Amino acid sequence: MAPRVERDSMGAIEVADDALWGAQTQRALENFGRAAERMPAAIVRAYGMLKRAAAEANQALGLLPPDVAGWIARASEEVARGEHAADFPLSIWQTGSGTQTHMNVNEVVANRANELAGAPRGAKAPVHPNDHVNLGQSTNDTFPTAMHVAAALAVRDALDPALDALLATLDALAARHAGLVKLGRTHLQDATPLTLGQEIGGWAAQVRTARRAIAAALPLVHELAIGGTAVGTGLNAHERFGDEVARRLGERTGLPLRTAPDRFAALAGREATTALMGALATLAGALLKVANDVRWLSSGPRSGLGELRIPANEPGSSIMPGKVNPTQAEALAMACLHVLGSQTSVAIAGSQGNFELNVCAPLIAHHVLQAIDVLAATVAHFEAHCLRGLEPVPERIREHLERSLMLVTALAPHTGYDAAARIAKKAHEEGLTLREAALALGEVTGEEFDRWVRPERMTRPGREG
Repeated sequence: MAPRVERDSMGAIEVADDALWGAQTQRALENFGRAAERMPAAIVRAYGMLKRAAAEANQALGLLPPDVAGWIARASEEVARGEHAADFPLSIWQTGSGTQTHMNVNEVVANRANELAGAPRGAKAPVHPNDHVNLGQSTNDTFPTAMHVAAALAVRDALDPALDALLATLDALAARHAGLVKLGRTHLQDATPLTLGQEIGGWAAQVRTARRAIAAALPLVHELAIGGTAVGTGLNAHERFGDEVARRLGERTGLPLRTAPDRFAALAGREATTALMGALATLAGALLKVANDVRWLSSGPRSGLGELRIPANEPGSSIMPGKVNPTQAEALAMACLHVLGSQTSVAIAGSQGNFELNVCAPLIAHHVLQAIDVLAATVAHFEAHCLRGLEPVPERIREHLERSLMLVTALAPHTGYDAAARIAKKAHEEGLTLREAALALGEVTGEEFDRWVRPERMTRPGREG
């Protein structure tokens, strides 16, 4: 098909006839090229919601005719549903405000709206990408708004369900194994006993703590820059425009969205998304602990700790037959490390505000949305294909518990720390049981040892008298 000619303030440029984008998007393709890291689809969909809300707000404020607002709203809704994904080809590696992607949205919405009105692509009438689709807006307030909406939706719709399932499974495992006493470990060395249920319950508590950090960050994400236009003053926007758009977006998404109390800060700073990314990194740290504990406790199965049995999902080796590896735990661990690395990028990018604008918005959007997506996916797989099938190996757990020298801790309140240490040292050096060593040193009687050293009673506060 022969290309069509589109025009912008810099002149004419050829655009593929089947493309919905226009001149500015075409220039961005030529100047920045295509890259593997395309602008996240979630940003484009959020922009679709935003453009519909903006058109409806401008109509309500008497700034757009109903027919023009209606065409824009219909075209924007198609973008929000992901119907024109191929028409958003731009990389995240563009200007730091996201102008190229914003104009990509404006042009696609305008061209599609004109089609709906019966006009050809590129006509810019009856719907103009700047005069109508972008009425009362700037990249500087719309891109942060789209980024916040996309992130809040991703947490609610993807990450929260994955964490709900994870915590439900952890709670069930903790309850099921509440009475199974096992050896505790600190510094990778033997420690006093606890139950497997207590250990798994600790994992769940760590995840819940991190989840509370995410919940604490979300109210800032719910504050939108819309209405600030270029530098935060709201120039060329109706004074009620931002609030009208935020209200409509809130109704559409079900999120408690509102305009930011200070739109100068909303444009110049990225504290909200930086805080959210920090909370995601906290979650990644907690999940990394869970993944690595599962790897350690299932190690072996014969020459490692071997206290847990993981599901055999697939062959673990191309050369060693019958090998089963903790693949889900390793996938989750790598995802967590990825998020921790991304958090560093976002923290630095969030500091790159110069005067009235932060100039790393596409990079921040990429990392935050990718982190949510990666965590949601790997947590869901880990829960479904590892945790649900996790089983203890009681005989191995009992063997490690009975051989532990740290059961001597129960004697310390009765014999004193130094005497208990002598018992443990003698048992270790001479290959004796703790009971044999204690009796040989004359520190306790057999009856006293049996009464005081009770592993199941060492899993709760107090001491045996």
